Amino acid sequence: MTNAYILTLSCPDRLGLVHAVSGFLLEHGGNIEEAAQYNDNATGLFFMRVQFACDQHDHATLKTRLASFAEPHQMRWSLHATAQPVKTVLMVSKEGHCLNDLLFRWKSGLLPIDIRAIISNHRDFYQLAASYNVPFHHIPLTGSTKAQAEAKQYEIIEAEGAELVVLARYMQILSLDLCQKLAGRAINIHHSFLPSFKGAKPYYQAHDRGVKLIGATAHYVTADLDEGPIIEQDVARADHTDTVEDLTARGRDTESQVLARAVKWHSEHRVLLNGHKTVIFR
Repeated sequence: MTNAYILTLSCPDRLGLVHAVSGFLLEHGGNIEEAAQYNDNATGLFFMRVQFACDQHDHATLKTRLASFAEPHQMRWSLHATAQPVKTVLMVSKEGHCLNDLLFRWKSGLLPIDIRAIISNHRDFYQLAASYNVPFHHIPLTGSTKAQAEAKQYEIIEAEGAELVVLARYMQILSLDLCQKLAGRAINIHHSFLPSFKGAKPYYQAHDRGVKLIGATAHYVTADLDEGPIIEQDVARADHTDTVEDLTARGRDTESQVLARAVKWHSEHRVLLNGHKTVIFR
């Protein structure tokens, strides 16, 4: 049986890296099916994503040999079996359009994820979760109970072995501690085209400024509010006749699509971090 893998890596740029990687895969019986690379001249870093088939070695053996290969090149790398969907936990508050969209896409086979649980600070969507047979965890949160609530949230995330946490309109600011624990594996959807209109009520801010475009931004979560590395963005037209309610309703579709694309690319291991930016091999 032939196994399929995705190898992602980054390292200081130098001559012959593509040749070295392809040579390593050839030596270990790997047949390259898809490959992309990028040289960032500003940072001097090299990025690569390779999808390959291999029937000579198992996952553990390949990882061991990759570690030895990568060390002299100072590579940061990861190896994923394509047959294993990314274990995912969703977090939501009282706006359910992104949650509903992700659940539908997952059950339709459009996202290579395995939704293990839904966490919410409200009870609004327990019936939606039940309809998809996904465990629903209601964890109320106030200023005085935030630390205890986040401890419970993280306990669930770890118990489910979550490799990805999606803030699908979870309208609470994560603590520095939780942001650090979830670094590189938590995606947020912000209902604005960042860096404009950060924080709360961006549609109100947009309406007040009379913008002609509204947008949505999916980004990795960091301790700096709405400033994490951006994965995907999109916009929708607006004009002077639009009310805040019009902008909010139109924006929901954009938010859902942007978040779904970001989740898809992340779970297909197409997103590599490059400082405060991302490299995306679409």
